[in-house]
Amino acid sequence: MNPWLSNQNRGSWNSPLREKFMDEKPKSIWKKSWTGWSWLRAWLIVVAATFFTVLIVTLFIPGRPRNFSDWWPALVFTLLVSVVVATAFVGLWAFARRFFCWRNFKRLLFGAACLATLIALFYAEEDWRGKHTWEKFKHEWEAKGEKFDLASLAPPVVPDDQNFALTPVIASSYETFLDKKGHALCPRNTNVVNRMEMSIYGNNALLAWPTNGNGDWRAARTGNLDVWQQYYRALAAKTNAFPVLPQPQTPAADVLLALSKYASTIEELRQNGQLPDSRFPLEYDKDDPAAMTLSHLTVMKSCAQVLQLRALAELRTGQSDQALADIKLILRLADSIRTEPILISHLVRIALVNIALQPIWEGLAEHKWSDAQLAVIDQELSRLDFLADYELAMRGECAGDVGEIEFLRRHRDRHHFDEFSSWGDDIDRAHAILRAVIYYFGPTGWFEQSKLRICRFFVQQYLPLANIDLQTLSPTSVRSAEAAFRAATEHYGQFNFLERMLLPALGNAAKKFAAGQNSVNLARVAIALERYRLAHGEYPESLDALSPQFIAKLPHDIINGQPLHYRRTSDGQFVLYSVGWNETDDGGEVGFKKDGAVDINTGDWVWRYPAK
Repeated sequence: MNPWLSNQNRGSWNSPLREKFMDEKPKSIWKKSWTGWSWLRAWLIVVAATFFTVLIVTLFIPGRPRNFSDWWPALVFTLLVSVVVATAFVGLWAFARRFFCWRNFKRLLFGAACLATLIALFYAEEDWRGKHTWEKFKHEWEAKGEKFDLASLAPPVVPDDQNFALTPVIASSYETFLDKKGHALCPRNTNVVNRMEMSIYGNNALLAWPTNGNGDWRAARTGNLDVWQQYYRALAAKTNAFPVLPQPQTPAADVLLALSKYASTIEELRQNGQLPDSRFPLEYDKDDPAAMTLSHLTVMKSCAQVLQLRALAELRTGQSDQALADIKLILRLADSIRTEPILISHLVRIALVNIALQPIWEGLAEHKWSDAQLAVIDQELSRLDFLADYELAMRGECAGDVGEIEFLRRHRDRHHFDEFSSWGDDIDRAHAILRAVIYYFGPTGWFEQSKLRICRFFVQQYLPLANIDLQTLSPTSVRSAEAAFRAATEHYGQFNFLERMLLPALGNAAKKFAAGQNSVNLARVAIALERYRLAHGEYPESLDALSPQFIAKLPHDIINGQPLHYRRTSDGQFVLYSVGWNETDDGGEVGFKKDGAVDINTGDWVWRYPAK
């Protein structure tokens, strides 16, 4: 008899050990222990399955290799792919077996919940802190009269029948993109003919443009009308862009004839310029301030260049009244954008005034102006206050930056960021990656902090640079502001990456405002000197003799608030100058760049006439 069947052992078979053995179920694949051979078998199975699957699929691909010699590279590649796939699959399987048990899964969930909570708390704290500090700063400075919204700085609306900017010729410069109410046109109105688009070059590439025809009063260099006569006559042999006569006239007469193609437009502009007000229909409430349409600015300079060349030719032919009318029209164009709280608008104004000063200077050098005409020119120039305009431009730039940051915060897409970041400084790849990470994933509060930092620089550093009451703008103060900016942005951080892109050029802008106002001051004193010469036959010993008869109040040097430097020369002329941006008296010598252009960073800012 089998001992296991004996009554003695029946009890042991019914023992708890038997019950455990009978009740035990096969282990789950997740709990079953795998040996090294098991993993190797699984890996080889996956390699083989992947290899043959890819091979079978390849057999049905059109254009597959026909010969074995053509197959073996594909087989080797397929084998390598199979090894990689199998290794990844088995590795993930091992990871899942080890970590995806219930106990580890609960730990993973708890850790993820803690991490998510910390991230949420971090974003909430940064958002609150950024908004709180920005709102506190904003309310504090708004109580002092500052404005950080571009729409609040927009010029007041003027009646249509008194608005120079709504007249047909001027309106043609923007009606392709905007209607007269300032609404963007989509699609654009391609039927509009831009009558403001006039050019002394004729908008063609048939001939090289003259490089030595334009004068520069800052370098005591007159315009060369002979060069322009040759250009227009040579151009007439290739195109009918400008009218010319078969036989040459005087250079001035040929230039006036060539530019007569713009005569009707200029006359219409002159008549419309008598309207008292001007306000262009710009989109001050646009979500993206950087995308504001400023097409009217692009044609202002080219139109002023035409008027300048006309005025120079008119002075050469004794038509000083017509030259004065063209100069006044240039100044009217500059005045038409004076109330725009946009930095580029005021930089264009400075360029337009500098264009108008060339024929004024040449008329003074050749004694072409009468006393009455000089009084009119002085009255026109006395209205210019580029230091007050500087404050308006800086406030508008600050408000525009705030609007741009808000737009970027709301639209964190690559198109806007790539376009915007192209404005900034050169950065290496590491900084570019950091900038992108901050932009795409940074808390909202970081954008608020960027607003705070930028606006604080404006109100504490850039706005005080121009002293309107004293009529000074110190280069030392500008350099101090730029040094403070460099110190604040030396290292990249979450709050200053936008600051680096928006602010670096503002010191250079301040210099252009100072140079612009100083040029006006020099011109006004030179006009008073010419009026004195007309009355007394010579220039005075000192500038004190000019006021109040020939000028109500003598302007001073914009750089240091001191009197302008003046001396008579042995040839009966004079030298009038400011110490310039280097704040050093260089004896009335102008600084030049390597290409011969005037360098306003070096030397003095001088008004003098060519030697006779």
